[in-house]
Amino acid sequence: MIRENETIDLFVPGRLCLFGEHSDWAGLHRIINSGIVPGQAIVSGIEQGIYATVSAADQFIIESDLTEDSFVCDMDTALLREKANEGGYYSYVAGVASYMNEYYSVGGLRIHITKQTLPIKSGLSSSAAICVLAARAFNQVYKLRISIVGEMQIAFYGEQRTPSRCGRLDQACAYGVKPVHMVFDGNEIETRPLKIAKPLYWAIADLKASKDTVKILSDLNKCYPFAENDRERAVHEALGEDNAEIVEKAMTCIENGDVEELGHLMTVAQQNFDRKVAPSCPEELNSPVLHSVLNDPHIQPWIYGCKGVGSQGDGTVQFLARDEESREKLIRYLEEERGMEAFTLTLKPQQKVRKAVIPVAGFGTRLYPATKAIKKDFLPVLDRDGMFKPVIMVLLEELIASGIQEICLVIGEDEKPVYDAFFARMSEENYEKLPEEKQKYEDFIVGLKSKIHYVYQRERKGFGHAVYQSCEFADGEPVLLLLGDTIYESAIGKTCSQQMIDTYEKYGQPVISMHEIPLEEVVHYGIMRGEWAEDKERYAVLEEIAEKPTEEYAKDHLKMIYKQKQEKYYAVFGQYILTKEVYDVLEKNIREGNYSRGEIQLTDALEEVREKSCMMGCRIQGRSYDVGLPEMYIDTISRFGREYD
Repeated sequence: MIRENETIDLFVPGRLCLFGEHSDWAGLHRIINSGIVPGQAIVSGIEQGIYATVSAADQFIIESDLTEDSFVCDMDTALLREKANEGGYYSYVAGVASYMNEYYSVGGLRIHITKQTLPIKSGLSSSAAICVLAARAFNQVYKLRISIVGEMQIAFYGEQRTPSRCGRLDQACAYGVKPVHMVFDGNEIETRPLKIAKPLYWAIADLKASKDTVKILSDLNKCYPFAENDRERAVHEALGEDNAEIVEKAMTCIENGDVEELGHLMTVAQQNFDRKVAPSCPEELNSPVLHSVLNDPHIQPWIYGCKGVGSQGDGTVQFLARDEESREKLIRYLEEERGMEAFTLTLKPQQKVRKAVIPVAGFGTRLYPATKAIKKDFLPVLDRDGMFKPVIMVLLEELIASGIQEICLVIGEDEKPVYDAFFARMSEENYEKLPEEKQKYEDFIVGLKSKIHYVYQRERKGFGHAVYQSCEFADGEPVLLLLGDTIYESAIGKTCSQQMIDTYEKYGQPVISMHEIPLEEVVHYGIMRGEWAEDKERYAVLEEIAEKPTEEYAKDHLKMIYKQKQEKYYAVFGQYILTKEVYDVLEKNIREGNYSRGEIQLTDALEEVREKSCMMGCRIQGRSYDVGLPEMYIDTISRFGREYD
């Protein structure tokens, strides 16, 4: 649990269903009728949402700066369920609190809502946002280590305890402002963040009309689980195979940057919905206000496509604008000419990984007195090309081969002359003595000088502190982090670093490298647990990161389960891809003095970021070699470069 009187700041956005509305609950009916096609949707958090501070308390308390109303209830499951069943805005968080109390035996909680930019009852899932916020608040205050998918499940079950009957896609707001592909197969839900190839400029507008979501859901659910006539069969087709085809095409458009076709698919999706779904609830889904906006000729020059939002009806409309300027004109027209309130959602491509960081400021105490004469990262190893190379050059070669353009070395305050001397050109006399292939390598070394930046770790406050010194160098970009006392050998045609970069480009999330270790070694490493993201079992959505756990804790909490039911344990391989969020947490921990075992730990920052957003693990095809211990260095010398010959 967090320390007494400590508060945590949280933000949870609303959600926009880009494609696939109603397919979540429709897919649930596969439990009874396996002939129903699994539902699919593309959902994104939006830039509007709910801001709050949360802390431990004796009771369950909701306060808001936006209203004089408040909610107070003892942490009693029956009482909380009763409050949830009464309905109203606070019923949602009461439902979540009752679920948490029943299944996790947590203490009380104070949620203080400081700001809300998300309109209520607009089709943007304000109810799901407050439920996710409550689930995340319990998760972080009581250090429950629940994954994002777990928070989504809790938010859903909590809302199910209210008179509302929400779907399963609303809680995707837990992923933040990024598009997520969701598949709904009975009770099973799969989620995958999508990468974005080109900027996407959405506008969302409140139609300032009305709709009855309860009636929409009630009427459409009458078509399930078995279609008994042509009208009901049309609903099954629209929410099943038609929707699946549209969603899969839309994913391709998003990841390939075909923005024009993406807009066209919005129009196709709306037309299909109007033709096949609306007749089952014409009173609400004929939606005259929505269609007057969709067909407004003034709007067409500014957009690629448009469609309804959420359950559809006269609630909210979304547009994919041609560019930022077009979106501004569109919003101005909607607000000034049609009296609507409009919001923006901008989804931008993730930045490429073009920078890397290597902390090498340590003295190398365990290799003393050798390190009195030579820095640890200059110790020689025999590479597979037959050259004796300093460890630092093996690392730099790995980075250059992986497409890295700028490299930051975190060094001690008095160490720069050593590196200046190494990257300077040797005397002409000695250069001429080298054979041709080594002259070329000397040219390569000298050429690296322009790619290398230096920052200083003036105080030795741990690995996380060393990494943070590169914050200005990173400048908000994702960076690849390598350990300065470890070298890597790939078992495939791509370097270990390139495998990490590929993972980031695939998922757009921070990445930690993984390799299997025996249970008895977990006490020496950072250990990860997660759910495999695909059948090949190479990528995992991480659910916990623990620094040097006990064997007992690892057996109970950190084992990874394979399809064949084997239990394995995974440690950090020694490479990371860090994002701005990690640096932000490191800055906070340094400022607040949040030390662990007397140091600022990178693992602590990674775990805090993982709790708030998605983090991936990549099982590296290769192995690493430690040069930081005498016995390990001897092993490295004997094996490096020959492991996969």
